[in-house]
Amino acid sequence: MRPVKMVFVVGCGIALLWSLQAHSAFDAGSPAERLRSFNGAALRLAIEDLIREFGERYPDGPAYLQALDRYEMWVREMRDAASLSERGGLWGWHPNDPAVQARVDEILAFQRNALLANPLLDFRRLLLVKRSEANLGLPMNWESNSSISRDGIDNELCILSLDHLDADPVRLFKPEGGRFVGDVDLHFDGERMLLSMPGEDRRWQVFELGVDGTGLRQLPLIDEPDVDNYDACYLPDGALLFSSTACFVGVPCVTGSSHVSHLFRYEPETGAIRRLTFEQDHNWCPAVLNNGRVLYLRWEYSDLPHFVSRILFHMNPDGTNQAEYYGSNSYWPNGLFFARPAPNHPTLVAAIVSGHHDVPRMGELVLIDPARGRAQAGGVVQRIPGRGQPVEPVIRDGLVMNSWPKFLHPWPLSDKYLLVASKPAPESKWGIYLVDVFDNMTLLKEIDGYALLEPLPLRPAPRPPVIAPRVNLADPEATVYLTDVHGGPGLDGVPRGTVKRLRLFTYHFAYHNMGGQVNRVGLDGPWDIKRVLGTVPVESDGSALFRVPANTPISIQPLDAEGKALQLMRSWLVGMPGEVVSCAGCHEPQNVTPPARNTLAARRPPSPITPWYGPTRGFAFTREVQPVLDAYCIGCHDGREDRPDFRDAPPVHPPAGQEAYSTGSKFTPAYLALRAYVRTSTIESDMHLLTPCDFHADTSRLVRLLSNGHHGVELSPEAWDRLITWIDLNAPAHGTWHEIVGEELVNHQRDRRRELLKRYAGIDEDPEAIRELPVLADEPAAAPVPAAATPEPEAAPSGLPEPPLADAAAPGALRAIELAPGISLDLAFVPSGAVSPGSDAGHSPGRPVHGAAIPRGFWMSRHEITNEQFAVFEPTHDSRLEHGDFLQFSVEERGYPLNGPQQPVVRVSWEEAMRFCEWLARRTGEAVTLPSEAEWEHACRAGAPTPMWYGDAGADFAAFANLADARFSQIDTFAPWDLPSGALYPYRPAIHDVDDGFRVSAPAGSFEPNPWGLFDMHGNVAEWTRSAWRAGPGVAAGNGRDASDSLEKRVVRGGSWYDRPAGATAASRYAYHPWQKVYDTGFRVIVCPP
Repeated sequence: MRPVKMVFVVGCGIALLWSLQAHSAFDAGSPAERLRSFNGAALRLAIEDLIREFGERYPDGPAYLQALDRYEMWVREMRDAASLSERGGLWGWHPNDPAVQARVDEILAFQRNALLANPLLDFRRLLLVKRSEANLGLPMNWESNSSISRDGIDNELCILSLDHLDADPVRLFKPEGGRFVGDVDLHFDGERMLLSMPGEDRRWQVFELGVDGTGLRQLPLIDEPDVDNYDACYLPDGALLFSSTACFVGVPCVTGSSHVSHLFRYEPETGAIRRLTFEQDHNWCPAVLNNGRVLYLRWEYSDLPHFVSRILFHMNPDGTNQAEYYGSNSYWPNGLFFARPAPNHPTLVAAIVSGHHDVPRMGELVLIDPARGRAQAGGVVQRIPGRGQPVEPVIRDGLVMNSWPKFLHPWPLSDKYLLVASKPAPESKWGIYLVDVFDNMTLLKEIDGYALLEPLPLRPAPRPPVIAPRVNLADPEATVYLTDVHGGPGLDGVPRGTVKRLRLFTYHFAYHNMGGQVNRVGLDGPWDIKRVLGTVPVESDGSALFRVPANTPISIQPLDAEGKALQLMRSWLVGMPGEVVSCAGCHEPQNVTPPARNTLAARRPPSPITPWYGPTRGFAFTREVQPVLDAYCIGCHDGREDRPDFRDAPPVHPPAGQEAYSTGSKFTPAYLALRAYVRTSTIESDMHLLTPCDFHADTSRLVRLLSNGHHGVELSPEAWDRLITWIDLNAPAHGTWHEIVGEELVNHQRDRRRELLKRYAGIDEDPEAIRELPVLADEPAAAPVPAAATPEPEAAPSGLPEPPLADAAAPGALRAIELAPGISLDLAFVPSGAVSPGSDAGHSPGRPVHGAAIPRGFWMSRHEITNEQFAVFEPTHDSRLEHGDFLQFSVEERGYPLNGPQQPVVRVSWEEAMRFCEWLARRTGEAVTLPSEAEWEHACRAGAPTPMWYGDAGADFAAFANLADARFSQIDTFAPWDLPSGALYPYRPAIHDVDDGFRVSAPAGSFEPNPWGLFDMHGNVAEWTRSAWRAGPGVAAGNGRDASDSLEKRVVRGGSWYDRPAGATAASRYAYHPWQKVYDTGFRVIVCPP
């Protein structure tokens, strides 16, 4: 159909020629409805921008602005008339009056022509995919091409003429047999293209085709009967990058039913193929950036929430320098599909934001510039449309299901104008649009019954620079250079010199038709089998230089002097053969340039890895931890009903609400029994960067018990190392997949993965091999360890000095300090007296018992310091949350908030608590500090001789304390998947016949106070004291324990919601480093009278 020409006069009598294309924008409909697509403000911004940017190349720009004044006036009049007319007409005209419709046609034609005169549309042909709406051929957001139907798709490659937008696109190529065709990548010369299509063998293949529709040929990639190749792109150096399932990895969250694709490099001149990525999950949508690097979407969830962890990465075309581009440690966006760089811009990309269980691949069109920020919405330039509107980083599984317009396949023409496939509303067609940052959306073409996708200007494009190769294929290793382990926020607050070594481990990812969600590696994580490589040293300046196996995913854990992980790297790095991988610090921001440093590590040769008790192998509880239990524990933990049974026994299926989660997993009874006493990051911990030491081994009940002399058990260094490593690795049970799902399912894939890994990555190893190695070879056989005799409480030493002055107030007297308007700190008076701090339980950390005198009374805050109170001192502090169980799909499943205004502040170090005291002392002029151990216990007991101020440890505590009870142990159920209760049973140790109503910390004052008016002395959150750790509580003063400049560990008292009563008595005690921020530890203050 030919254009309809129309001449009219606008502005000051300037005659302009407009072309009204035969187009749905001018279809029948009420004038008011049709005028909804007119946005005068957006149009004005675009015209003004085009005038500024292109000047004479946009010659009619000034006339457009002049005409726009007239048309905006018309539109206001028409809209006002439509809203005021009782008949719904305009100026008294009927809506179907031809004159009214003509006026609307004229306005919309003006808008369309002003935008299509954009000089960036300087090409005349547009390549696109025309595909039946009945089957769009889009994989779900956890899949790739290998999951798409190989036939039954009505599609073809077409060329659309921009000179004849009214005409149908001309067919360029239509595959036979209803095969998919797509993933088009145009060569820089504009003469040929790559495309994905099933081959004659029905496996996915990459083809090359001339832009004239001739010369179709299948590229000689990985031609195997069980491998798919697709989604390729040309590289500036003449090579190709393509996706392939030759890795033989399955998507674990769908039990391997989706075959993972990784990125491979193909050299056309030699035919050589080399694997570049070594991931847990898919790599999607490779595209070349303006600087010659390759942008791609990497899905990874090594103990991360799988529904949000699709992260943009970039790397050199030879696979070196793989690094995050956008989205690490971010819940939003769930995924950034089809990301493409904006021409002539160093960092800006356009991408489609989509969800997880959501519409396939489609979503919101967003411009992102990582130079502005790399996390959450920090780098968002804007959503299109959405000028001037903030983009909220929403946490939602089905992120864009109800969001319109929907977009696919953006092609930036500049940093402001893009071609894109769009479906503006549910009733709309998928068409090709020109869109801009000013919120203009101009339809180029749509066709009834078909979707028009993948718009590509058919013209040559500048070839990005060629990056020189940085690999040495003769070297089986890579070198990692860490300039300063303290250089990023990952170890914020950890003193220099604390990190002594780095633990290195790699992964054994799941094969097809299995996965860590149902076929679990551990009870609640990890997702994958973890294989310990060993350790390397860290120099005193925080630097490290070491060798690692190339082509291997490597995770790094910084270890303290006791070999405990200070932070968890829930991701990995990969070094190519011969590459030097540089890292500035622990989770260092890429937008910050590290200072040049002549480090100690750089002055010596790279360190080799010190193996971990033998060769690299999958960490299996039965082979690495059970021997420790056999040597030290089963003498007592031998099946008696009053204690956990740690004897070795055949694996069992764990109880679960859903049968698949029970029958798909099996663990030994000893593993399940010990797992209950450790706190780990679970299969999906917080997506945000963890607080340092958030899952430090010292926060586990098991480590606290053993560190404090549990029944006199003293572990050897190796036994300790094995337990700690197990905890730091997220408490895995299994070290091979065949021990989980059986050899029949594994063996063929085991051979195929090994064969192709050797061929394309030069690695020949069998991670399914079980290595029987000596463990604790020098340890004695286990013998029953008698329970320690219950010591008699020591009497307070005689001759204690009498208080020199009378107490300043009566016991329980009250007063308050105003911190800010409406925020006060309530205090109660604690009288002087004598206390015998300690315990009457032989295995308690409270023993031995020592007497202490409290010669002066003092004021103590009635409640633990709340988030609201602490924010007056430090407004930026966030107590965050306690992680949820198992998988995450929503805000609620993420975990349980600890940052409510009336909840006690946690994740606050002893040093921060002391600074709060100093700040409050300056404000009030009074002596404010933390209580000593003896002062704390004296205040807690309030004169009671029993373990708890309200009675014995076995008493019902529901009204008095927030402790580990039925609510704490409960595994919740969330729709629609009925998880986590469908997968987990209530395994956390708790008092199940008591329910205090709180899963985590309760708001201050939720329970009864003790007789001196103090709340939550038992449980809720544990509390720092000013005392340094000793074997027993000791005397409150005179031994240097309360010196504030000491770097010794500091004592924590009272237990938390995580502890049962026996671990939260008045005498219970354990310790953390003074800089350590602990998930369940806060503080209260005392004010000493003059």
